[in-house]
Amino acid sequence: MSVTKERVVEWCRLLLEESAEFPALERCLDAIAPLDALAGLPAGTRVLVRGDTDVVYDAAGQIDDDSRLRALIETLRFGFQRGWVQILYGHRGRDPQLSLQPVAETLRGLLKAHGLPDGPIPVIADWMNDQTGEILDSAAAAIAALPPGALVLLENTRKYKLEQVLWKAKPADLPALADRLHHYAAGMADKIADVHVNEGFAASNRDLSSTLVPVATRYNALGKYIDYELKTHLRRTRQAELVIFSGLKIEKLDDLQMILERRMVRMVIAAGSLAMALKRAAAELDGGKFEMGAAGDPAQSQSKIYIPPERVQQAKAMISLGRSYGVEFVLPVDFILGDGTASDTIPPGGAQFDVGPKTIALHEAKVQEFIGYHQRKCAAGSGAAVVFHNGVFGMFEKDEFSHGTRKFIDQLRHMTLQGLEVYVGGGEGGAALHRYGDDSWVTHCFTAGGTILKALGTQPIPYIKALYLAACG
Repeated sequence: MSVTKERVVEWCRLLLEESAEFPALERCLDAIAPLDALAGLPAGTRVLVRGDTDVVYDAAGQIDDDSRLRALIETLRFGFQRGWVQILYGHRGRDPQLSLQPVAETLRGLLKAHGLPDGPIPVIADWMNDQTGEILDSAAAAIAALPPGALVLLENTRKYKLEQVLWKAKPADLPALADRLHHYAAGMADKIADVHVNEGFAASNRDLSSTLVPVATRYNALGKYIDYELKTHLRRTRQAELVIFSGLKIEKLDDLQMILERRMVRMVIAAGSLAMALKRAAAELDGGKFEMGAAGDPAQSQSKIYIPPERVQQAKAMISLGRSYGVEFVLPVDFILGDGTASDTIPPGGAQFDVGPKTIALHEAKVQEFIGYHQRKCAAGSGAAVVFHNGVFGMFEKDEFSHGTRKFIDQLRHMTLQGLEVYVGGGEGGAALHRYGDDSWVTHCFTAGGTILKALGTQPIPYIKALYLAACG
């Protein structure tokens, strides 16, 4: 086999390890080869392409957003031009039953629209033994029979439980997993392809297809789209001094904490559930009190809006850290309640569905202050200030609770027109931008949300960590 079991186990240990000593994203990216580095590989070379195939189809089979599949085009064009046999693989959501067959049909149409080969794209339905991790000989034979210039899809990687085994694994679990992990890594390189190109921009978890394959493959590189997104736009986003953070998921506190730990941020504008935790934390730090309504009621512990006490303690530590080096936290001062009224407080059992008019006015004032900082910075020859926006301010999908989000999208445009560099994460923030404006209103809108949040912190994105480890031998 192309890689030893010992090497695979050590590799996985490094993947699981979080270390302050691991190089920053910028250094990792400098070490990872771009696709152009593989230009000399001959026709017939088998190349695994880890794609961003996680797209959504409605009940009628129509795709809502094909941007992730369009992002694959230039990498696939590069392979077609060289006569490579390209084996595209990825997942669709977390449902193991979802097939990539609709993806194959959509991709075929996109290839045709871009003047590329548009024949049927086969989908290899079964390609791994989930119990042992071994790559099936039938899949290997099907790929070996493909002619130069062919494109084939491996079925949804998450149909196999092994794909996600490193998500929650601990180093102590690795010896018991060693045989399966070794069979998978070595089998992919020996039976499928020993060249690996990562074009899965949004695939930021420790999926084996993104993080384990590079240990065994002979060559590894970043695809065209992902290389540009990471080395151009993401590099700049990591310089953000104004961060707008919001949303329902309180887990985003973890992302904000890692961003703050990099000590680049000057101002945080927060809303949503995340702001509830920060608001109570700030009040308690300052000797006051803030009631969160239903969000602070233990009887709501099974609800998504509930904020447990440990999250408030985490928020206290974050605010204390931020204040120690000059971060200003801009938190809501009023709220839109469920009946549509504005209130400076949240009553027992109540919840906030949007920010109120006083908060909107506060946001406008703070944005204007930051524009003034940007202008002073430019006058001193330091270049444009950078802004990162993530999330929405309330239940924006309902018109009566969309006002705060809509007004802040206007602020993003205002900052862009004033010369600031404004970056928007994917997910709901991107959806709001496209609902109330368009991409021209900002410097760049990413197609991935979770990946960007992870990349702005102190720890590397798992697939970048894997590609860096491969590049360093």
